[in-house]
Amino acid sequence: QVQLVESGGGLVQPGGSLRLSCAASGIIFRINTMGWYRQAPGKQRELVAAITSGGSTNYADSVKGRFTISRDNAKNTVYLQMNSQKPEDTAVYYCNAHFSIMDYWGKGTLVTVSS
Repeated sequence: QVQLVESGGGLVQPGGSLRLSCAASGIIFRINTMGWYRQAPGKQRELVAAITSGGSTNYADSVKGRFTISRDNAKNTVYLQMNSQKPEDTAVYYCNAHFSIMDYWGKGTLVTVSS
């Protein structure tokens, strides 16, 4: 059974930082492209950042220079370090594992950026 469990969400002030974690089980983690998506109220889910099995990364333009995705294959965990956060970063953040035609999703963690 595949499980992706996100943690680390919460309330942060503008300009602050949070680190999200996603612990994976039931998949061969090291071969999957891992990604973070987010969905704000009334908006479609969008890609925030992704990291391939080889360590290549890509980011949404809106988070470049502020967010960093990383992975620890030994711990089957992917991280999203979020710095200089803005109110528009408020969303539910979802972890995704992708390999070939397979996609798995976590249940999401809420990030609220507000003073």
